[in-house]
Amino acid sequence: MDTKLRGDIAEQAAVLHALKRGWEVLKPFGDRLPYDLAFDVKGTLIKIQAKYAWFDEPSGNYVVDNRRTKTNRRLMVREAYQLSDFDFALVYIEKLDLFYVFPVDVFIDYGSEVHLVEAEKRQRKPRSAPYRNAWELILQASLGKENCVRSLVKFPEAGF
Repeated sequence: MDTKLRGDIAEQAAVLHALKRGWEVLKPFGDRLPYDLAFDVKGTLIKIQAKYAWFDEPSGNYVVDNRRTKTNRRLMVREAYQLSDFDFALVYIEKLDLFYVFPVDVFIDYGSEVHLVEAEKRQRKPRSAPYRNAWELILQASLGKENCVRSLVKFPEAGF
């Protein structure tokens, strides 16, 4: 399975989980934006970057690259995401059908990879533990963001 297909699977799983929560989902046209989806949560748009985590045999962890990858036919360029690129990264573990819901600042604070520990026997919880299926963070963020207030403007007043 190639990385594009894995990304598509993660996006579609994110759409399904959002719809089950009663959120509307918007999909940007094209592949130029630094986010994959937007969730309309109670009238507030939340930008989402969906990622697919793979299983790393040597470490026994699920892993995801937390850098933006741009490719053309000759060159692959990786660069760090910026705080303004999206609001949340949703990291999907297909085998477990679960998401890690990372706020953008937490996600980009990791090095170049995020290791997700799903092993039961651990002496202490990994740094990623609070974000396991933490969908409530998106709901909280939607309540904290200011909603745009629209006012009616007549066409002549707007310069038309």
